[in-house]
Amino acid sequence: MMRVNEHEITSEVSLCLPNGKLNPKAVGWTRLPLHNTDRIGHGSYGWGRNKRWEYWGITTPAHILALTVSSLDYAAVHEVWVLDRATHESFGSSAVGILGSSVTLPGSISAGPSRAHTAEITIEIDEVPTGTRLRASSTAGSAPVSFDVIAERPAGHEALGVVVPWNSRLFQYTVKDVARPAQGTVTIDGQQFTVPAGESWAVLDHGRGRWPYSMSWNWGAASGVCDGRTVGLQIGGQWTNGTGSTENSILVDGRLHKISEELTWDYDENDWLAPWHIRGELADLTFTPFYDRVSTMNMLVVASNTHQCFGHYSGWVAVEGGERVSVDGLLGWAEAVHNRW
Repeated sequence: MMRVNEHEITSEVSLCLPNGKLNPKAVGWTRLPLHNTDRIGHGSYGWGRNKRWEYWGITTPAHILALTVSSLDYAAVHEVWVLDRATHESFGSSAVGILGSSVTLPGSISAGPSRAHTAEITIEIDEVPTGTRLRASSTAGSAPVSFDVIAERPAGHEALGVVVPWNSRLFQYTVKDVARPAQGTVTIDGQQFTVPAGESWAVLDHGRGRWPYSMSWNWGAASGVCDGRTVGLQIGGQWTNGTGSTENSILVDGRLHKISEELTWDYDENDWLAPWHIRGELADLTFTPFYDRVSTMNMLVVASNTHQCFGHYSGWVAVEGGERVSVDGLLGWAEAVHNRW
C-alpha cells in the first residue's frame, strides 16, 4: 500500500513527442479523454512494441458478453465471447491475424470506427448519438453467437484516463470507462435474448501504448446500483507499480473520484474461485467469484496466461471528504494476466 502524487490533466495533450518518445506533459490522469495518441502504431518508431486495443465487457442478469479488437504490430488478436450465467456454458471464439490486415482502429479514442473481420469473427464498434454501438459475431465454437448492444453515455458521464510511464520509450495510455448503461440483444444458436436496460452495464478498456516484452497485471471492474446511486469500480495492480501512476478510481452517479494509491492484491493462485482481497488506506474490497475464465496462448515468442474471474464485490472505497462509498453486490470481474508480447 502506497499513496502516490498524481497530476490531473485538464486540457488536450499529445501522448508522444514528434520523435515518437513519451511527452512528459502527457503523464497524469483525466476525467475525459484528452490525449491524442495518433502516433502509436504509425511509422517505424517502436515497431513491435506498439499495442492498440478496444475491449468491451458487458454484464447482464443472464449473460456476460465481451469483445476484443487489437493490433500488436506483428499480429492482430480478436475475440467474441458470451457466458450463460445460469449454465456456465460459454460461446464464441478468438482469431489471430498476421500484421494488421484484419483490423481497423482509430488513432485516438472515439475518432473513428473500430473493425475486426476474419473468417470466423466480425466486430464493429461505432460512436452513435446516445453512446457506442457494439456489434459482434462468431461462427466458430460450440454454436454461432452474436450481440448488438448500445453502451449509453449519459450526460456528464466521466471516465478515467491514465498515462503509465515505464520510461521515455515504453508507456501506456488507458481509458477505463465503467458503469455505462447498456441495452440490446444477444443471440445464441438462433435464440435471441434481451440485454435489459436498467439491469445491464458496459465497461470499456481502451489502450494505446508501447509495452515491455514481458508484463503481468491485475485488473478489476464492476458496475451497478448501490444505495440508490450508480457506482462503477475500477482498480488495477502490478503493471503500474513504481511508475507514479495508478488506474484506481470509483465513479459515483457519473462523477469520477481518483484513488491515488497502489492497492495490495491478495488471491490464491491454487484456488481462483476463493475470495480475492484488494486493500489499501482508501479501499477495502472483497471479490467473490462464481466463474473462472481461463485463457492461454503459446506461440513461442507471443504467449499469454489469463484468469479472468467473474463475481461480486463487497466493501468500500473512500472518496474526497472521507465518505466511504459501498460497492456491495456490484457484479464485475477481477483478473490476473501474464503476457509475453
